[in-house]
Amino acid sequence: MHPAFSVILFTTLSGAGYGLWFWAAFALWGFPPGKEGLAGHGIAMVLGFVLVTAGLLSSTLHLGKPLRAWRAFSQWRSSWLSREGVLALACYVPFVLMVLGALTGLQALKMMAPALLVSLAMLSLATVACTAMIYASLKPIPAWSNRWVPAVYVVFALHTGGVLMAFLLATFTEAWNLAGLGIVLSSVLLAGMKWRYWRAIDAGTLPATRASALGLPADREARVFERPHTEANYLTTEMGHVLARKHARKLRVISVLLFAAVPALCALPVWLLPHLDAAWPMGVAAVSVMLGAGVERWLFFAQARHVVTLYY
Repeated sequence: MHPAFSVILFTTLSGAGYGLWFWAAFALWGFPPGKEGLAGHGIAMVLGFVLVTAGLLSSTLHLGKPLRAWRAFSQWRSSWLSREGVLALACYVPFVLMVLGALTGLQALKMMAPALLVSLAMLSLATVACTAMIYASLKPIPAWSNRWVPAVYVVFALHTGGVLMAFLLATFTEAWNLAGLGIVLSSVLLAGMKWRYWRAIDAGTLPATRASALGLPADREARVFERPHTEANYLTTEMGHVLARKHARKLRVISVLLFAAVPALCALPVWLLPHLDAAWPMGVAAVSVMLGAGVERWLFFAQARHVVTLYY
């Protein structure tokens, strides 16, 4: 598939934003900080809002008619894209109510804070899951209709959001040594899941062949006598992107180093040395994990092959 920059930007930024919202809401709900610790959590909420909004806006750049995007919300009963849009907007409701409560000091909104935090965390994960299912439900693209895709999307959001959350805590409050341990574990888990996913798509084949499309027996082969077109068209541009295997291997190594190895190495001292000034190592980890997520998403699209390419 053609790796459109707008979709890569959308899945990378919004995934990190929803993950950051989840961890910020979870921390505020389960481990309420003192007044001196509210700055880091508040900035995490705002940064999550910026990342999610930037990602959602960038997704409209890939649409032929962006002004008609609102029509997608009407098909939520059957469309994962529509469900994603509905949940994405629903996430803003608890966030806006919490902001109003913080700015106005209304007692009613303060009393609702625990429920709003839980709602934001759950809606964030649900939105990421719907994004993953948009791709996992497309059976003509075997690399996407893979059982690892939904799990990897959710873990990636939690991982990138967790690294950003740890960086903000280390910068504005005090780093949690348990956050360092969590990043090490999520790095190992995510690297293992991606390895299993890549192994699965390397071993997989398209669910059809030219011969099966023509109804020929399994031992027969259909050969192309002449190309079906004289110039590039929409299908060859969008569905027929080819990435050499040797380049894919290099990019896989680069992505794993960026989203898993570097964050894990940066988080080790945060875990083992609780009194260490963790702002710098976690800052490096935050930059690295976002770059690695971008490379991984580019690969996710570039290595996907649509069945329609058999025709060409």
